[in-house]
Amino acid sequence: MPTVLITGCSTGFGRETAIEFLDRGWTVIATMRDPATSTLPASDRLRVLPLDVTDPDSIATAVAAAGPVDVLVNNAGIGWLNAVEGTPMETTRRLFDTNLFGAVAMMQAVLPAMRAQRAGVIVNVSSSSLYKPLPLLSVYRASKAALNALTESAAAELAEFGIRARIVMPGMAPSTRFGDSARGQIQQAGGFPEAYADFTQRTMAAMRAAADGPVTTAKDVAEAVYRAATDPDCPMILPAGPDAIAWAAEA
Repeated sequence: MPTVLITGCSTGFGRETAIEFLDRGWTVIATMRDPATSTLPASDRLRVLPLDVTDPDSIATAVAAAGPVDVLVNNAGIGWLNAVEGTPMETTRRLFDTNLFGAVAMMQAVLPAMRAQRAGVIVNVSSSSLYKPLPLLSVYRASKAALNALTESAAAELAEFGIRARIVMPGMAPSTRFGDSARGQIQQAGGFPEAYADFTQRTMAAMRAAADGPVTTAKDVAEAVYRAATDPDCPMILPAGPDAIAWAAEA
């Protein structure tokens, strides 16, 4: 029975991805900062472990407790919505620490065992915002662009050992906590720069209008992650959700 370790499973994409793998008969190691908040359905094939991808000790403890895994899904991430000028350096570092460095650390933690068994898959969850130069997402997109670059080069390195690496690019998903997280961080940072007020209003209105069309569900992303994990012929970059697929076709 294959085993998958998934980061960021408390809500949204991570939670739905854990359920997807459970429904398909896998053993699932679902990780999150606080397992007490888990709403995952009970299963004898599910283990919920505490994990903070920005904490090396937390990573080491979780990976040791999980044991060998066949697939690692780096889903944990945080959102941010503001102009470059309105983004504190502390926030920039936090975005990269979670969205990029956390994924690197998790890969480094599981790869020795994967190399030893000469098999394994890494699936890194990125963002369809990379298909377009969307405003107010500059720093967030930069962290995800770095994740894509990391994954593509790692895939070339790891093929030597029978390990695959793939990227899933979710579209806009109103059901996730990305927006709430971003808004909370913006308030803490003092809001948008005043000089960008008119531009921000126009941009946010356009985003709300785009959300009225077909958008991505957490189920769309979970299915894409499962395909990336199990289909050797899956492309390197896999868009997830109708809007992401449309943007990929236009890119």
